[in-house]
Amino acid sequence: MASDLHERICDVVARIPAGRVATYGQVAQLAGLGGQARLVGYALYASDRPLPWHRVINARGEISPRGDSYSEMIQYQLLANEGVEFDKWGRISLKRFRWNGEMPPPASPSPPS
Repeated sequence: MASDLHERICDVVARIPAGRVATYGQVAQLAGLGGQARLVGYALYASDRPLPWHRVINARGEISPRGDSYSEMIQYQLLANEGVEFDKWGRISLKRFRWNGEMPPPASPSPPS
């Protein structure tokens, strides 16, 4: 059962586009698990899938502390590299950078050469 829930969470996280963020609670809601934001963190920690984990932040628009400042610095750098901006307190504007839950349309196939 937990693995099915984890897969649903990972499927949502995999859809977050570059330059956007989602909160743990938002990911839970989109996975049909409203109110289970902590489960999102557990699922990301346990997953061996290559996921854009760095795009998941807390509801205050901050990178959640993990007790490992190195991974927090990596998350900050990955987000900054995607154009996500932080204010002087290290917060991200959710109004500006929060993912709306939709996926952009697929790229058009390249015309044959």
